[in-house]
Amino acid sequence: MPELPEVETVRRGLAPSMEGARIALAQVNRPDLRWPFPPRMAERLKGQQVERLRRRSKYILADLSSGESLLIHLGMSGRMTVSGDPLGQFVHTHPAQEKHDHVVLDMDNGARITFNDPRRFGAMDLLPTDTAQSHPLLAKLGPEPLGNSFSETYLVEALKGKNTPIKSALLDQRIVAGLGNIYVCEALHRARIAPTRKAGRIAQARVGSLVPIIRDVLNEAIAAGGSSLKDFRQASGELGYFQHGFHAYDREGAPCPTPGCSGTIRRIVQAGRSTFYCPQCQR
Repeated sequence: MPELPEVETVRRGLAPSMEGARIALAQVNRPDLRWPFPPRMAERLKGQQVERLRRRSKYILADLSSGESLLIHLGMSGRMTVSGDPLGQFVHTHPAQEKHDHVVLDMDNGARITFNDPRRFGAMDLLPTDTAQSHPLLAKLGPEPLGNSFSETYLVEALKGKNTPIKSALLDQRIVAGLGNIYVCEALHRARIAPTRKAGRIAQARVGSLVPIIRDVLNEAIAAGGSSLKDFRQASGELGYFQHGFHAYDREGAPCPTPGCSGTIRRIVQAGRSTFYCPQCQR
């Protein structure tokens, strides 16, 4: 499932074609994805200007001139692509609609935004912009890892006394928003912290060191266009490239890349998810 870097990459790819433009036509080609679409969704979108395109955790929010926001979650196989972009960043003609093109937005600047989701685990909703943070999907989210609220002091306090493994704690969206399996594995490897360590028993200095490391990993992934392992594509349709720079994730049996370490990357299962780490340098 796309994590923060992939969602942010998509947001940045959509912004030039959507921000400031008006939705000339909205097509909603089925009644639901993971959940039913909101009532009269196409009618409520048509004619609205996209005033701002933002991201909260793994969700994209398009703030509309109507006072509503379109909430978008890509799910496991969802893609948002742009065609006909007048800025010349993408292809200049609209391809024929495909079977799984469930929502199509034609902008008044000539761009077309297509949401394609073969497995239909994605979601869309319309909610009042001024109360968006109280939406059930957003209300309990922790701070953004790239924001000022995510500090060393905050993380130390948030993990104090936690008896869960550090990997599970960092995947808890109530503690920090947007992190997923890939980037937690990568951050813990760089910090040389074993994913099985109890979060509340790690020295405060080591917990604090995770904050800049997490930011570095996320920023590098965003710069690389995210990670494409199965379904993820950027808004241009291109693959992300961060997977070519993984230090630990999906590298079972490979030599540990930490300088001076002679260990081998190992895979274990935690809470039903694969964890990749080096048992020699991660303690």
